[in-house]
Amino acid sequence: MDLSLSEEQQLLKDQVERFAREAYAFETRRRVLRSEAGFEPAHWKQFAELGWLGVAFAEADGGLGGGPVETGIIMEAFGRGLVLEPFLPNVVLGGGALALAGDDAQKKALLPDLIAGKTKLALAYAERQSRYDLADCLTQAAADGGGFVVSGHKAVVYGGNLADHFVVVARTKGNQRAKTGLSLFLVPRTAKGLTVRGYRTVDGLGAADLALDKVRVEKSAVLGPLDGGLALLERVVDHGIAAICSEAVGAMAVLTDMTVQYSKTRKQFGRPIGGFQVLQHRMVDMTIAVEEARSMALYGTLHLDERNAKTRKRALSATKVQIGRSARLVGQEAVQIHGGMGMTDELAVGHYFKRLTMIDVAFGNADWHQRRFADLS
Repeated sequence: MDLSLSEEQQLLKDQVERFAREAYAFETRRRVLRSEAGFEPAHWKQFAELGWLGVAFAEADGGLGGGPVETGIIMEAFGRGLVLEPFLPNVVLGGGALALAGDDAQKKALLPDLIAGKTKLALAYAERQSRYDLADCLTQAAADGGGFVVSGHKAVVYGGNLADHFVVVARTKGNQRAKTGLSLFLVPRTAKGLTVRGYRTVDGLGAADLALDKVRVEKSAVLGPLDGGLALLERVVDHGIAAICSEAVGAMAVLTDMTVQYSKTRKQFGRPIGGFQVLQHRMVDMTIAVEEARSMALYGTLHLDERNAKTRKRALSATKVQIGRSARLVGQEAVQIHGGMGMTDELAVGHYFKRLTMIDVAFGNADWHQRRFADLS
């Protein structure tokens, strides 16, 4: 099997990595992080102009006809720069759900503006009690005339602080954890009865909690099959897993390079600490962990189009387990070898460590995915 990138994919990789390298110097990122928006609007406009927001969407929907591999290329480069722009919530999660399940009218109403960088979407699926169980949903959507009335709460909606529209998961049938009876709805931020509380997560990215108090939506707002939204949600979340795993590979690669370079300049007992064999062994372990993670990230990405849902979910769980283990090893070793300053705000190492920690817990941590993998065997 030839796993080398095509000419177009290599050009995309070079382009995005150059952006991350030149536009995301550490001090520049710290300045953007402290801004009110939490990201750089000019960068978002640039993403649209370069076609990055449309790479993953079909040409019929106004995109460039790429797929999971292209998304992974972009996310790995973004991981190298700790890019703050909400690519994951908009393109992979919210936009991904719309692309997978939306009808022609829904796509035409939102996808062109999303690809142009004018509209932002977010996927609201998690709740305070649900943890990693996608079927655990207390938000209710009751049929009412020609539409639905949605009530409930959603927690930690990635990119929700900036979103113009939400893909809200609500229960239209069954009990709290039933595998059937979930439906997805397109809800505008301006909907009456919707309250959005935005905030920053520990890694500096944006999220929001939603309160829906009898929010009325029309029947045309239903995204995908009524009562059959769980399979769609699982597929979208698996795309999210693959994307953040690629992002983690980029972050781990930079952390390893930083640590090796630091070991060549930091002196102890009259010599660079990189000359001590015990630290050399630890940095070799970091390098091996990065390569293991890179291989598994590609493995998961290549399984996203797998028609057998069980096979796909097993592959993504295996990927998430390895990413979690590698990220913990690389992050902890980088902090320890840098010493106490490794967790200070003034050093990039701590920022990479925080992002890797958040990636580990997103969409299920390594322990949870290890159990899911076993259950699917």
